[in-house]
Amino acid sequence: MAQWELSAESLGLTAEDFGPRTWQAVLAELIATLLFVFVGAGSVIVVGGPSDSGAVVTIALAHGLAIALLVAAIARVSGGHINPAVTFGAVITGRMKLSTGILYVGAQLVGAVIGAILLEAALVGEVEGELGAHRLNLAALDGEGAALLVEAVLTFMLVFAVFATAMDPRGMANLAPIAIGFAVLVDHLVGLRLTGASMNPARSFGPALVADVWDNHWVYWAGPLAGGGLAGLVYFFTFMWRRDED
Repeated sequence: MAQWELSAESLGLTAEDFGPRTWQAVLAELIATLLFVFVGAGSVIVVGGPSDSGAVVTIALAHGLAIALLVAAIARVSGGHINPAVTFGAVITGRMKLSTGILYVGAQLVGAVIGAILLEAALVGEVEGELGAHRLNLAALDGEGAALLVEAVLTFMLVFAVFATAMDPRGMANLAPIAIGFAVLVDHLVGLRLTGASMNPARSFGPALVADVWDNHWVYWAGPLAGGGLAGLVYFFTFMWRRDED
């Protein structure tokens, strides 16, 4: 059961919380997020953006398969978050201590920036464009509020799948990478031409910082954190609360 008392132990401020295993997990999150941004943003650049249905499918597959592979690779080390929205959901439901969550998010953001820098270094200027940075398609959306809603709903679906398969002790943990990868893939098929289907503040932040593209960037934080946090709370209190002992 989650521990809600505010103490050094519950907040993760003991010496044990900053031991080698924690730093191994933090490094795994950094590396995985670096690779995810490189591959995901790289797929957007290679196909020239979601200009047609074929490009949409290609970008969706690249993001979905990449996250499935990376979650499988580091799940035993860090849990395979690779996304501040997932980490936020874990922290507010007591599945992760606050200090560890902060370290995870920091590592994810640093990894995303390094991934974008490496991508920029590999490409000539005419090709790199905006490094796969996310932009809103306001021609198809009813304003920024609609974009916020889209990102929140897409992230809700992703984080709900994470909790159901990876964080619930009764979930099918062996299938978690596949389920999470499919959630990312399906969300891209729906949201790619609307918001870029971020669902991940780190995926948005890295290319935005390196390419200096900040238009409506707040949406890519507020939407995923709101959707991810709500998904975590809904799943935890509906399906996990007072059942950890089972």
